[in-house]
Amino acid sequence: MSHTPIVQFGTSRFLQAHADLFVSEALKEGRALGSISVVQTSGDPSRSRRLEALASDEGFEVQIKGLEHGQLVDTATRVKSIVRSLSLPDDLDRVRDIVTDQARIILSNTADAGFRPREADKVARYSQEMSYPAKLAWFLFRRYEAHGEPIQVMPTELVAQNGSVLRDLVLNISSLYPAAFRNWLERDVIWVNSLVDRIVSEPLEPAGAVAEPYSLWAIEDQPGLVLPCEHRCIQVVANLQDVETLKLFVLNLGHTYLVSRWLGAGGNEHRYVRDMVSDPPVRADLEELYANEVVPGFGAYGRARVAKDYVATTLDRFKNPFLDHKLADIAQNHPEKVKRRIAGFLAWAREADPKFEAPRLEMAAAAPASVHMLP
Repeated sequence: MSHTPIVQFGTSRFLQAHADLFVSEALKEGRALGSISVVQTSGDPSRSRRLEALASDEGFEVQIKGLEHGQLVDTATRVKSIVRSLSLPDDLDRVRDIVTDQARIILSNTADAGFRPREADKVARYSQEMSYPAKLAWFLFRRYEAHGEPIQVMPTELVAQNGSVLRDLVLNISSLYPAAFRNWLERDVIWVNSLVDRIVSEPLEPAGAVAEPYSLWAIEDQPGLVLPCEHRCIQVVANLQDVETLKLFVLNLGHTYLVSRWLGAGGNEHRYVRDMVSDPPVRADLEELYANEVVPGFGAYGRARVAKDYVATTLDRFKNPFLDHKLADIAQNHPEKVKRRIAGFLAWAREADPKFEAPRLEMAAAAPASVHMLP
């Protein structure tokens, strides 16, 4: 069986259309660290067909559908970066051996609750009921016991400073193990912060996915960083703040502003984001919002040009004719999103320019359940 320097915890369609696709494309050009062993952490037997298909010789299909620079994209590719698929707890010993002897990078994209502590985390004995950080601590301790060679951990979960958060969770759990293990975790494990961005709209059966053309994997630089591959969609950055503010205050803010209009109109006329931005008055209002309020806010930080370019990309993403992005889904927890995305933007812009004004956004922030239709 092939040597796999990349071990991936999680079989999500997001990873299939993101990291797995990147590594597959890079392998063809000799620009990847190596192939991937993927581990299903849930042990769900209903996903056995997916697990088998992920590592098939034929690979699995990822379809890229949407708009890029205003042009329609509709392509498909076979992903062949995964050469081994395993499941916990059935393959516990095999996963342990690969993490101990082969792995140089551990990737993850577990379920939303994957980082949440559980009762089973309180003992060092492996249990399928453990959280992902507790399982990771268990595997890393086996590596430490065997030879203690350095390793890199790269979570892709949508958690701010995800590498640092995962590190702290594992360090907390390490109190169950010998004290020297904690020192090794701090000294010889590189914990990488990253931000991922790609809308993966639907799965294919038994494995594969449909995704938009836009994709980003922003990775925070640090000494000793090892990339799983070189790829056009991977950016190594000094810090993630600039990337995070673009995503939060352009893409996410735009979604929440559209939902504010949608709720203000009764929430009945449109179903999907693409429908709403195809409505000429709504589209004009959104474009004016970006041009007259959002881009000037970034301009206060000297970032107007990059914000303007990102706005153009965002509008293409909103118009994607293949993407069923429901307004009702975005509307969940709307007041909290208004606070973080819209009020947060206003506060951020005013840190650089105390006189900054944005009347549409101020109105949306003041009435998070709705926003008046502006002429």
